[in-house]
Amino acid sequence: MKKFESIKTGEKAQLTHTIRQSDIDQYVELTGDDNKIHVDQQYTSKTAFKKPVVHGMLSASFISTLIGTKLPGDGALWYQQSIKFLMPVRVGDKITVFAKVINKIKRTKTIQLSTEIYNQNNQKVITGTASVKLIEEVQPSAIQKAVKVKNNIALVIGGTGGIGKATCFQLARDGFDVAIHYYKNIESANRLKKNIEKLGNNATVVNADIKEIDQVDRMIQRVLRKLGSISVLVNCATTPIPNIKIADLEWRNMQEQYDVNIKGAFNIIKFVVPIMEENGYGKIINLITQYIEDPKPELAHYITAKSALSGFTKALATELAPKGIQVNLISPGMTDTQLLADIPEKVRLLTAAQAPLRRLASPDDIARVISFLSSEKSDYLTGETIRVNGGQVMI
Repeated sequence: MKKFESIKTGEKAQLTHTIRQSDIDQYVELTGDDNKIHVDQQYTSKTAFKKPVVHGMLSASFISTLIGTKLPGDGALWYQQSIKFLMPVRVGDKITVFAKVINKIKRTKTIQLSTEIYNQNNQKVITGTASVKLIEEVQPSAIQKAVKVKNNIALVIGGTGGIGKATCFQLARDGFDVAIHYYKNIESANRLKKNIEKLGNNATVVNADIKEIDQVDRMIQRVLRKLGSISVLVNCATTPIPNIKIADLEWRNMQEQYDVNIKGAFNIIKFVVPIMEENGYGKIINLITQYIEDPKPELAHYITAKSALSGFTKALATELAPKGIQVNLISPGMTDTQLLADIPEKVRLLTAAQAPLRRLASPDDIARVISFLSSEKSDYLTGETIRVNGGQVMI
């Protein structure tokens, strides 16, 4: 929650939203406003508008979202708004909502914001001025503050995958509150949340396409609102890994791997590192693959992207170490997860037989090492790669 004193005149925030038909349907159900100009294509085709127009207050409601989640955020009481509707908004339009602090009133701890909404063509559709009062929390005692500092809070990217799910459980058993990231599998994420809460830990579910920085921003803000901070980031994000011969390999195959492994990691780091810097402490753990050191054919796209992630991680480790942030890598061997579904049983058995420990890794094997790297026991490790492969690669 922002303090009144920390908010500066000229400070800005923005968010985007694409208007969907489902937004209209839900607004009509909630308010009862089924005016034909908003819902009836046949009716509006006979008017100057030609197509249904989105309810003005539906578009304007995203000013509330911006005020309540970004500027100033939690504790904001939006009590006054002047508004002008300049142009119609339609289903499919991508609106961008802007707010800027134009005045502060210290006596009442209120701020005034200019509020503007633009469509995808950079046309202003709504303008106005908002008045917002900051309702601040009662300050905790020194003892309460000390307890809060000790809280362990982990964000697990790819939390519904095999390794991600095992990691969420392991960190919860270690005493962490856990933010479970998912991309598509919300049902699995919600089940995992309930099971973690049964252990007595706080958990929250967050969604983002990590390739999209706006979605990552919203995800991180939700984690902060729900859990308060982030002390550990575990990146288990993955994408399908098809075998592709070099003769058939196209740049789009390379780009798909780069987007998840590098762009996704970069987007998350941009928001998480400042949080850890403010705390003076943090752990970042990225997952790569033993194929970097023991390459297999037809995986050039995957191995190249993971190699880039390895280099990125080590560069971060060097830069962030003086700030109390350790950044490390885990390099798993073939692990018994859903990603192996398309790998022939013969290949899996052969790989297990070739490992000195005579089995494949399990998600729990990886999660236990993540547990170590997330703990104070690893405080003198940074830039390291821990291989979890049953002895298949020894260096």
